[in-house]
Amino acid sequence: MTEQLERNAAGLPVRELGTTGVKVSIIGLGGGHFIRPTIDEAMSIRLVQSAIDAGVDFMDTAWEYHNGESERRMGLALQGYRDKVTLMTKVCARDRKTAEEQLHDSLRRLQTDVIDVWQFHEVNYDNDPDWIFGAEGAIEAALAAKQAGKIRFIGFTGHKSPHIMHKMLAQDFAWDTCQMPINAADAHYRSFQKEVLPELNRRGIGCIGMKSLGGNGKMVTELGLTAQQARRYSISLPISTLVCGITSFEDLAQDVEIARSFTPMSEEEKTELLSSIAVEAGDGRFEWFKSTQHFDSQYHRDQHGFPQLK
Repeated sequence: MTEQLERNAAGLPVRELGTTGVKVSIIGLGGGHFIRPTIDEAMSIRLVQSAIDAGVDFMDTAWEYHNGESERRMGLALQGYRDKVTLMTKVCARDRKTAEEQLHDSLRRLQTDVIDVWQFHEVNYDNDPDWIFGAEGAIEAALAAKQAGKIRFIGFTGHKSPHIMHKMLAQDFAWDTCQMPINAADAHYRSFQKEVLPELNRRGIGCIGMKSLGGNGKMVTELGLTAQQARRYSISLPISTLVCGITSFEDLAQDVEIARSFTPMSEEEKTELLSSIAVEAGDGRFEWFKSTQHFDSQYHRDQHGFPQLK
């Protein structure tokens, strides 16, 4: 059965964010990209506001992105726009005290009284779930913040291994969201879409897809897919929204058009696409974020005692 797409006022398709009762555009704006060094503050603000005007109503950022600059610029951009978006940021701390401090930082930078979705960032290490749920763990900060009305929904993210995501899902906790890699190559290597996505769907946890073009766009620059193919495949899976790295108005126009004209791939189309990349994608060469630390936050490497990458 073909998915019946509901659209927002700007004409972008929307989906339910799990069982939260919130509907979000099928693409979101990635907080790690709109503030890259080549993009000044004024352009960052214009990118965010132009995205919202075009119907992109899911905003992604994190406490540690560019040492807080992502949240700060997002806060500036959302002045007059805050009620138009679902705002998500991520906490890096694993203990309650530091997590509460980081939440305070995020609220101040984002210039808001409430964060819609607060996620534990980069659950990439096997003992992260143990730390988060341990005595005085960060989960206590999340629960207290939700009770105080400072956050609405709680989730977690990871890009390393499905088995670590399953450790989070095994906790006695009603997760609202989960953010993870969703792309064509993933079907052939340490697959989140095969090993984790069905469980999220079964439990009504909103899946926030990311890395649809691979790390640094490898799906396009090395694997040979077009951005339209890669994005469309990811959105064709049963996810709530797909976070897109947008660094220019050209990127924005491209991704908005992909979303606006989206029609789900048929099973035959998906099978054909996956078959065409099976040989190259099977060793993870287009998804270094799974098998190396090149895409891992330095904050978390320090947290776990790993040396800085050279």
